[in-house]
Amino acid sequence: MSGVPELTPTEFAQRWPAPTAGTGVVLLDVREPVELEMASVQRALHIPMRDVPSRLTELDREAPIVVMCHTGRRSSMVAQYLVGNGFSQVFNLRGGIDAWSTEIDPQVPRY
Repeated sequence: MSGVPELTPTEFAQRWPAPTAGTGVVLLDVREPVELEMASVQRALHIPMRDVPSRLTELDREAPIVVMCHTGRRSSMVAQYLVGNGFSQVFNLRGGIDAWSTEIDPQVPRY
């Protein structure tokens, strides 16, 4: 495994029930724009995986960052990259948006 801690969508929701209420947590969605058109989570910040290296300055190195993709593979790679670049509180969302759809919000389409 990656060595980066993982959270299920349920664990994420329990830990940060209202992430927009000043908690500072970032749900970073690294999927492609076409994937976002199919399914998305409103509270997520979208930076496609390929753009993360050039957009690191948009992320707070001290804030908790939970990285998500479709199933958790790409997000795991991005999470490892962030840790390697000095980010201190990085998590991978296990199961990605697919798990989010089944655990948190069935209104988010599965693809």
